[in-house]
Amino acid sequence: MMTENHGMQLKLVNPNITIEDFVPQNHLLRKIEAAVDFSFVYDEMREYYCPNNGRPSTDPVQLVKYLLIGFLYNINSEREIEIEIQGSMPYRWFMGLNFDDKVPNHSTISQNRRRRFNGTNVYRRMFERILTICIEKGLVDGKVILTDSTHVRANASRQSEIKVVVEKEAAYYMGRLDKYEAAEREKLESEGKIMPKKPGDKQDAPPKLIERRVSTTDPDAGFLKRPGKPLGMHYLDHQSIDAKKGIIVDVTVTRGNVSDVAPYLDRIDYIRENIGLQVEAVGVDSVYDVGLVHQELSDKNIEVYTPKLKEEFNYKSEFTRLDFQYNQEDDEFICPAGNALPLKRLQRIEGNVSRIYEMKTRTCSRCSLREKCLSPGRTQRQIAVSIFDAAFRRNHEKDETPEHKRILDLRQIWCEGTFAAQKARHNLRFLYRRGLEAAEEHCLMAAMAINLKRLVKSMG
Repeated sequence: MMTENHGMQLKLVNPNITIEDFVPQNHLLRKIEAAVDFSFVYDEMREYYCPNNGRPSTDPVQLVKYLLIGFLYNINSEREIEIEIQGSMPYRWFMGLNFDDKVPNHSTISQNRRRRFNGTNVYRRMFERILTICIEKGLVDGKVILTDSTHVRANASRQSEIKVVVEKEAAYYMGRLDKYEAAEREKLESEGKIMPKKPGDKQDAPPKLIERRVSTTDPDAGFLKRPGKPLGMHYLDHQSIDAKKGIIVDVTVTRGNVSDVAPYLDRIDYIRENIGLQVEAVGVDSVYDVGLVHQELSDKNIEVYTPKLKEEFNYKSEFTRLDFQYNQEDDEFICPAGNALPLKRLQRIEGNVSRIYEMKTRTCSRCSLREKCLSPGRTQRQIAVSIFDAAFRRNHEKDETPEHKRILDLRQIWCEGTFAAQKARHNLRFLYRRGLEAAEEHCLMAAMAINLKRLVKSMG
């Protein structure tokens, strides 16, 4: 017999029943509430509220939990978060709302985020508060830090793109490069190996003009054009992860057309100085395998692990650099014909500084091996050696050792796995909001969600 209910009368809630009874004991939000005392939010946000007048505000802890629910449960729209909280007992309980309490309107959340907290560092401070709890619980030791980046689609259509001509910006790390170049130049000049720079010599080339795609909708975004990646306006989310339990220890965001390595050294310094981790080793992808990174981290006694070095010489001549013998005593190279290439000068090439060893044109023109040695159009042989070459090769001596394999395996597990999880379940596929600051806040919240889940998992 079929039962039919028409116009069912809803019963009044038993006064002995509270919203607590509708939240399962093993619910994720119960575990997060037990692990984290969110009262720290009041201290973080107190300065953004008037202390003695004005209308009563929405509880700032509720604001944070409102957004956290979205990132924990992959709800990207604040309108949708409001709807979900309205009908979910666990969500209401987590926010401190009773059965009949009104859910904060999505516009209240939006306006607070856009106006009250705009230009502040409050999201990073909250991220680091959660990170501090993870450190105190023993989930982070800081010994091995793994770094990678992923693209996040900006809220900008392809139709909004225009082409403009701009000056090429100096890389993030140019100041560091200047320091090493100056020290090397001073050393070589004092030893009489190169001529001192003449007064008035230009050290920097004139600004280089380049054509760049920009979005009129979101000018902070950058045009991403990489093999295997989607074309269009994106941001890059750079994350560093502690290898012990996969806790994210740092997040920074750049435009999508910035090199992965550009902010890297600054972020390692931030992790050491601001987070207070004593980093002993790092594991990174091949894009970070540049001389300056090896030198800087070696100077800080940090081991660098990158994929195995594959030396591929792109020579148009038969003789490669391997055919030239280095004479360390006289700091020169000996060519296959037995002639010496002495050190002539220092040269800045993009993100590197090299010693240039150069044969005299007259010597090359008379050499019987010149057809094998010189590429078409060249009149003399040169060899460029990075001033960071020793540190670079010293780190690559560890290639294919058990520790090298272990750290690179951890990098793949934690970095690739963490990005996959955030894109699948924590709102990291695309952005609704626009601008670099909004993009970084979004990525910090996604990282916070991952850290909270790994924190409660470790506590059982």
